[in-house]
Amino acid sequence: MAFELTEQHISGFYRDGYTVFRGIIPPALLADLRRETDKARELARQGNPQAQRLQPVSAYDDLDQNVFADYANLPPLVAALENLVGPGTRCGRAGLLGVLLEPRDRPWCTNWHRDFRDHVRKDIFEAEFRADWDRQVYDITCMNQINCALWEDNCTWFVPGSHFRQRNLAREEAHLATLPDCNDASLSDEDLEARCRAYAQGMPEAVQLCLNAGDFALYRPSGWHMGNYLPYRRRATLHDAAMNDDVFAAWQARNKRWREVTSAKG
Repeated sequence: MAFELTEQHISGFYRDGYTVFRGIIPPALLADLRRETDKARELARQGNPQAQRLQPVSAYDDLDQNVFADYANLPPLVAALENLVGPGTRCGRAGLLGVLLEPRDRPWCTNWHRDFRDHVRKDIFEAEFRADWDRQVYDITCMNQINCALWEDNCTWFVPGSHFRQRNLAREEAHLATLPDCNDASLSDEDLEARCRAYAQGMPEAVQLCLNAGDFALYRPSGWHMGNYLPYRRRATLHDAAMNDDVFAAWQARNKRWREVTSAKG
């Protein structure tokens, strides 16, 4: 059955900060994308055996770029994004589209975070980024993030409704201190897996995004989110953003400065 955008997708996206287009990737394209992301897994691990991301896929000549173009131009997906976010909204841009992979050796989790805010020093954020960040919290056309699962994927956790809050709750801030040390070699794989899971589950009101192969999750990264990854659970998830050309150009300019700040020493 062909995918159809419904009022539930729209209301859920605005209310909760995320929605899922179930089964929008057809089986033939899914097979092609799996083939290319199997190559991506090997490419990513050439320099770092524990690598969990290859981005952008457009930088790798060994990958068939036509397959990723087929994803970006998939008619039901293009229509759904334009109807949900706004005219001209697209995904799959060269230079941005990447693939998220499972860790090879050990469980791993990210910190709970809200993008474009929580990976820069607080004083710099307040001075340079606070006003802009506060504005985009309410701009539904900006900074929409994508996880498109090519295999079953329940790695991402999200706090519904947090995308509309400019400030954190005290209990959310307190939970950040429970982040496990994924580099602690004294922990067994089972201990580390349990600690990462507890950290994911422990954020107040957090939900787990459970995606089947071919599902496409669109979410507002201004909301609390994190990832929890296991080496025994195969993963190849397209990681992307959905914006129109004008919004994307403005985002690139902001992101350039953000990367300068986050890469600075001291």
